[in-house]
Amino acid sequence: MWTYKKYLLYPVKITKPNPDFAIMIVNLIGGYSGELGAALRYLNQADTMPTLEGKALLTDIGTEEMAHVEILSAMVRGLTRGVDLDKIKNSNMLKSYAQNRYSFKPTDTFGNPFTVDYYASTGDYITDLYENLAAEQKARSVYENIMNLTDDEEILGPLSFLRQREIIHFNRFNDLLQKYQDLNT
Repeated sequence: MWTYKKYLLYPVKITKPNPDFAIMIVNLIGGYSGELGAALRYLNQADTMPTLEGKALLTDIGTEEMAHVEILSAMVRGLTRGVDLDKIKNSNMLKSYAQNRYSFKPTDTFGNPFTVDYYASTGDYITDLYENLAAEQKARSVYENIMNLTDDEEILGPLSFLRQREIIHFNRFNDLLQKYQDLNT
């Protein structure tokens, strides 16, 4: 059970619509290294951790990943707000608009839908922590790739914040992995 505070961890203020860039942001939610898969992975793995510290860490980070989905969704809304049909007809958003208007399903940039296959959970806490380290690195890389495609500070600000959180999550998972490995030696 969570207590929800109705504000974003990082404020999103996008004033210039850009439907093509919105598709890239949707990828950060539903792509193979997206926030939705990470949230589900960590929340699923929490109960496999052998200590309360591990369970708490996975629950905390999984919950934060859901907050990242919220930030990215706010970015998508900002990037699609007020876009006229002529601009949509000439954008990568055209296919999505035909079925969903301004609403998006979690997909990758190629339109492949989110799948639970994106999150790996073996039930072995050491293996899962290594998977989580790799997942955080993949997410960081994708954030950096997308950041390289714009100079818009309204987009770069939240993406930079989220990329930094991936680095922090990596470090926290690495610390927990080291503790578990030390216990097993």
